[in-house]
Amino acid sequence: MSRAALLVLADGRFPAGGHAHSGGAEAAVKAGRITGAATLEEFCRGRLHTAGLVAGALAAAAVLGVEVRELDAAADARTPSPALRGVARRLGRQLLRAGRATWPGAELGTLAKEFPKGAHQPVVLGVVARVAGLSAEDAAYCAAYECVSGPATAVVRLLSLDPFEATGVLARLAPEVDRVVDRAVEAARRVAAGGEVDELPAGSAPLLEIGAEWHAGWAVRLFAS
Repeated sequence: MSRAALLVLADGRFPAGGHAHSGGAEAAVKAGRITGAATLEEFCRGRLHTAGLVAGALAAAAVLGVEVRELDAAADARTPSPALRGVARRLGRQLLRAGRATWPGAELGTLAKEFPKGAHQPVVLGVVARVAGLSAEDAAYCAAYECVSGPATAVVRLLSLDPFEATGVLARLAPEVDRVVDRAVEAARRVAAGGEVDELPAGSAPLLEIGAEWHAGWAVRLFAS
């Protein structure tokens, strides 16, 4: 296992397309729910314990060899918003493209053929992580951290928030990221050991879903989602 591979996959400069997405932060800023560092932290905490937990468990389960089609269907069932489902598949397609260029091999090529429109991003993340020689914990960390780092970076641009404040938010959330990853991997291991995919976490975040549908209808926006 190469820890350097984890750094490559988790690096914000990895060309997986996430930089163009705010993780719901743009809609939250517009609605007045994010106005500065304190409310950004509240937003990220809520996102971490819902969308982040779900994404981490899906990614970990994919590393552990749970059937990809089952995981993709489970991701669909956990994403009521058509806009968010579309975003997840576009991001999955871009991540797979980057993964194939970085770690070429038959498994990622097969995944691309099975999902020409893209599988859900956390599922692809897990498969790419496995191909890169990473563990279920590594994949869950990538998914959980990305779910808070993306909005934090976006809010720096949206509100001209001091980057030091945004980084402070991420640092304060680090212990909670650890706990979410532990829960995600524990659930993924139960499923991989013979449990049902339905047993994976299914935390809901209705405001993210509503905000995504609202955001998708904007004529002018800074981020794709």
